[in-house]
Amino acid sequence: MAERVIPLLETRGFGQTMRRDAWWGQPLLTFVILGAFVVYATWAAFQGEHYEYGPYLSPFYSPLLFGAGPHSWFGPWARPAWWPGALPFSAALLILWAPGGFRFTCYYYRGAYYKAFWADPPSCAVGEPRKKYLGEHSFPLILQNVHRYFLYLALLFLVVLTYDVWVAMWFTDPATGAQRFGIGVGTLVLATNLVLLFGYTFGCHSLRHLVGGRLDQFSRHPGQAKVYGAACRLNGHHMRWAWGSLFSVALADLYVRLLSMGVITDWRIL
Repeated sequence: MAERVIPLLETRGFGQTMRRDAWWGQPLLTFVILGAFVVYATWAAFQGEHYEYGPYLSPFYSPLLFGAGPHSWFGPWARPAWWPGALPFSAALLILWAPGGFRFTCYYYRGAYYKAFWADPPSCAVGEPRKKYLGEHSFPLILQNVHRYFLYLALLFLVVLTYDVWVAMWFTDPATGAQRFGIGVGTLVLATNLVLLFGYTFGCHSLRHLVGGRLDQFSRHPGQAKVYGAACRLNGHHMRWAWGSLFSVALADLYVRLLSMGVITDWRIL
């Protein structure tokens, strides 16, 4: 019988695989959903309008450093002279890089968009378009190392968004002009988004390492051990928190935008 030598490392061309399942389904779905979010978020950020309505503020524009509305921290700011004339000026561009950078460098999203957008690889045991692996110390993987620093910014943004939910509970009485406590559908939309963002951020791999990953003996640090355990439980569902918060932040912006444009009406529950 003739012998055949099969190399242990057989080079596959792009898309070549012995898998018989629909391996392309998940990366394709990720490409469509994540790509749609990027397109919508970019469009919403460059709009520069319809981002606030009454006590509601879109999370894409929070904190609103400069603006003409009631949520502005430092008041209106004219378009800077150095700003490119062909590029629309928007308050969201001043802050959106921080939460965007946190998601872009997220360890979970890396596994998702590397397959969907960069085909690195498109799926397990499927040939990829490049011939060699550059490693964690080369571009673009080296960019993921800044995730731990974006985490600190993300925690600050949670404080700001928590304040926004508090503000969303106070409505101006049209008769007296006084502030009255209330809950509208918009309040619940912003609050739901906040809960999902908390779950996503507090289940972050970097935060889990920060609160207890460097401990050798948890018995000597019972308080930290409980915090670490809570972070691990959230991290076990990190994918769900990541996608849930992605949808909720886009939905919150869309809801406020439609209210501001007069397309829909906010229903006051309380």
